[in-house]
Amino acid sequence: GVESCSSKPCKNIDQLYNLDPQAMVEFENGNFNFTFPNPQNVSEFSMTLFKGKEKKEICTLHLNEENVFPKSNVTYCETKNSNTSTTFILKNLERKHMDIYIYCLEVFFPPPYIDCRLKEICLYIPDKEDCFSLGQESWVIIGLIMVSLISCVCCVVVCCLRNKIQKCDSNSHEYNSEYMPMAAVNAAKKPRI
Repeated sequence: GVESCSSKPCKNIDQLYNLDPQAMVEFENGNFNFTFPNPQNVSEFSMTLFKGKEKKEICTLHLNEENVFPKSNVTYCETKNSNTSTTFILKNLERKHMDIYIYCLEVFFPPPYIDCRLKEICLYIPDKEDCFSLGQESWVIIGLIMVSLISCVCCVVVCCLRNKIQKCDSNSHEYNSEYMPMAAVNAAKKPRI
């Protein structure tokens, strides 16, 4: 049926089988493409992509002679099917999507029913923001340091100018005063007898 791999986890999901060596992982236009060859001489099969050790189902494609039923449980996974292969397209991935991805193939018709053949792929996704955020933080820090230095220099210049102006004002005020500066006078000496 349509829900067979999606309604129940594959029975032998922890067993790994060698798949066709033509299975490919590509990075194209910012997307990861997992391309798996369709099984030959099979009229009904299902392919599922799981994520992580907990084997969370993220994408499924069920195909029979008449119809193709894609199903995605996440926004970043799409399926594309051709006569020869099925591609799981993972879009707009971030560092949080880095994990082990597990491919499961179930063959329904013709008999014998093949429960689940697995291929495990580890996907490393560098953080897009790493370079940008470090660069941005360093520019913010450099900017703050520059503003602090310029503020300190301005404060020193303003203080020096203020002191000079005050000295000039106090000196010019003395000379324009009504009173003349006088030298200190010693007390008159009494004559000795």
